[in-house]
Amino acid sequence: MKLSDKAYLDLVLDPIRICAKYQPKFGQGAGGGGLSLSQFRKLYRSDPFYRWFGLDDPMMYAAHKAAGGMTSVYRQIGIGCEKLFRTAIKDSLGLSETDVKWSYNIPLPNGKSRTLYLDGRVPLDKIPDKSKRNRFRAWMKESAKNLGVDPSIFATLTGTVFEVRQGYKSKDSKRQNADIANAATAYTQTYLPCAAILSTQIDGDILLRYRAEKWTVLTGLTDENNPSISTYDFMRDIVGFDLASFFKRNSKILQAEIQEVLKALLSPGAE
Repeated sequence: MKLSDKAYLDLVLDPIRICAKYQPKFGQGAGGGGLSLSQFRKLYRSDPFYRWFGLDDPMMYAAHKAAGGMTSVYRQIGIGCEKLFRTAIKDSLGLSETDVKWSYNIPLPNGKSRTLYLDGRVPLDKIPDKSKRNRFRAWMKESAKNLGVDPSIFATLTGTVFEVRQGYKSKDSKRQNADIANAATAYTQTYLPCAAILSTQIDGDILLRYRAEKWTVLTGLTDENNPSISTYDFMRDIVGFDLASFFKRNSKILQAEIQEVLKALLSPGAE
């Protein structure tokens, strides 16, 4: 492991480590940190129906913990990789913490407003190195051309905003509609919207819909040599951070951490 990798690795691993402490709530409200094994058994033993079926068994607790924990693992991997992506862009392009953050407000029926956030931003005029700035702008131009964005609209764009995800299989229409609204707002605020997916796990229909709505979508392809479609080619060739190599050389560390989390989730633990 390179010494320079440690800070980046911690960005990914710290959220993942939280998963090992996951405890299911069993309908006991959103507050608190879930029920321990002994609390679960006390709850289920007090219910005659569950007791008759033996649902107070520690393995039932382990099953609940694994089911909820797996969702948490994917979510926390996404959170960690989002932080890594944003930090790598900041460091590689010479941007500030403020430069790489983007949000906007939407009005609510009650007269208040809600702030929505995307995962990263690259404002072209904030990239201090001219060659990097020109390279990034050329990538934006090619991406906009591939989407069929009118040249007159592209001429108004001042940068790119990013939505970063580990994968995207969900058919949740509410989530998709929110992303489409984000894209529309991005264009009105002179930004090209880009979804950077770190795996190849994205539903084909979603991919087509997002590109039809003028999202640039990058996925986790590694053998394309095309920064217009590959997250890893984009990071290496346009940003200047070889994200695929980073994951490869630290793969054993990442795998070991995931193994520890899985062991914790698949065991009921001590009562």
